[in-house]
Amino acid sequence: MSLRARLLLTLGLTLALLWGIAAAWLMRDLEDKFVETLDQRLAQSARMVAGLVLQLPFEVWENAEQPALSIPSIEGLACQVHSPQGEIMARTHADMGAVLAPGEGGHAYRQAEGVTWRVFTYERDGIVITTADRMDERDMLLSGVIRVVVVPFVVALVGSMVALWLGIWRGLAPLTRLRESLASRHPDALAPVATYGLPKEIRPLLETLNGLLARVQQTIMREQRFTNDAAHELRTPLTAIKTHLQVARRVEGQAAIASLNYAEEGVVRLSSTLDQLLTLARVEGRVRFDDGEASRVADVVECALADSQHSIPERFVLPPSWPEATLAMPRELAIIALRNLLDNALRHGPPETPVTLSTQWEPGGHHLAFSVSDQGPGIDEATLKQLTQRFWRASKQQGSGLGLAIVAAIAERFGGEVTFASPAGGGFTARLVVPVNTPVGQAPAAYAE
Repeated sequence: MSLRARLLLTLGLTLALLWGIAAAWLMRDLEDKFVETLDQRLAQSARMVAGLVLQLPFEVWENAEQPALSIPSIEGLACQVHSPQGEIMARTHADMGAVLAPGEGGHAYRQAEGVTWRVFTYERDGIVITTADRMDERDMLLSGVIRVVVVPFVVALVGSMVALWLGIWRGLAPLTRLRESLASRHPDALAPVATYGLPKEIRPLLETLNGLLARVQQTIMREQRFTNDAAHELRTPLTAIKTHLQVARRVEGQAAIASLNYAEEGVVRLSSTLDQLLTLARVEGRVRFDDGEASRVADVVECALADSQHSIPERFVLPPSWPEATLAMPRELAIIALRNLLDNALRHGPPETPVTLSTQWEPGGHHLAFSVSDQGPGIDEATLKQLTQRFWRASKQQGSGLGLAIVAAIAERFGGEVTFASPAGGGFTARLVVPVNTPVGQAPAAYAE
C-alpha cells in the first residue's frame, strides 16, 4: 500500500469515526433536549389552563348552556379539564376520553386507536387538567430538526474528506517529484540530489542519500584509479621481464644467466608494486582489517623491524623500552605503516649510517607519535610536499612510490597524521601520529595526575 493511500485510509477513518461519535453524541443530546422542551410545553399549557379556570367564578360553569365547554382544538395537541367532582368542565376533543382521563400527576404515555400520546396531568385546588401531544407529530418535528442539523454535518464531513485528500496529495507531491527525478536519472549519474524547495522532513533522507551517492562515487573513483595505476605501473616491469626473457632465449652462458637475473628482479619489483597497490586499495576502501589481536606498541615495532625489506639490526637505534599502550587501529595496518617508514629511511639514507626509531606521547595522552630519522642529505621544502603522492619517487631507480602514500592513507583513515621534516644541516624525519586506546581511569605516565 502506498504512503498516500495509507494516510488517506488512516486519517479518513479516524476523521469519520470522530465525526460519527460527535454526531451521535449531538443527536442524543438534541433528542433529550427536544423531548424535555416539549414535555415542559405540555406542563406549562396545563398550568396556564388551570390558572385561567380558577380565575372564573363557579357560577359561570353553572349557568353555561352546555355542561362541558368545547375548546377549539390545535393539530396534535389535546386538553381536558375536570371539576373537583370529576365532571368534564372543558375539552378540545370529545372522542378522547380514554386518553385525557384523569390519572396520576406528571407525564405518561397513552394509546388510543393505534396512536400514541404523551400525556401530562396537573391538579390544582381540585381542578384536574390533562394535556396531550401526538407522538407522531413529535416524531415528524424531531425528524425535521435532525434533518436540518445532519445535512450541514454531512456536508462538513464530505468537505473535510475532500480537503484531507487535497492536503495529502499536495503534501506528498514533493515525494512524487523526487521519485520521478530519481527514476529519470542516468544510471551513471552520481551527482547529489538537489534539496531546494523540498520540505524539511525529506531533507535528512536526501542528505543521507547524497552521502551514499558520494561514497559510491568515491568507491568508483578508487576502483578507476586502482585500474589506471595498475595498468600504468605494471606495464613497465612486465615489458622489462618479457624483454629479458627474450634475450635469455637467444643467448647462452653468462649473458643468459644475467638476463634471467634481471627478469627475476623485475618479478620481485612487480610483486612488490602489486602488493603495495592492493594494500592501498584496501586501506582506502571499506575492508575490515581488525583480526581481534591487540595492537600493542612493542609488538608492532618488533614485527615492523622483522618485516622490513632492508632490515639490518645493527643500523637501528632504539629506546630501552616501549610505552605500555595499545594503538586504536588494526595491528596489521600499524605494522605496515611503521614498516614503510623504516624501509624509506633505510633505502634513502647512507648505507652505513644509523636509523633512529623513537616514540613520544602527544599532549593529552590520547595519541602516540612514532619518529623515524635517518642521516641522509636531506630534502628540500618543495619535495617534502610531494612525498605522499602516488608513484612519486625522489630517486627514479628505487621503490614503487607507494610506501609513504600508504602511510598517509592509514593515518587519515584512523584519525592520525604523518608529517615530514628535513633540517637544514641534513637528515630526514618522518613522524607518524596514531590514536591509542587508554583504559578508563588510566593515562600515560607522562600525563597522569
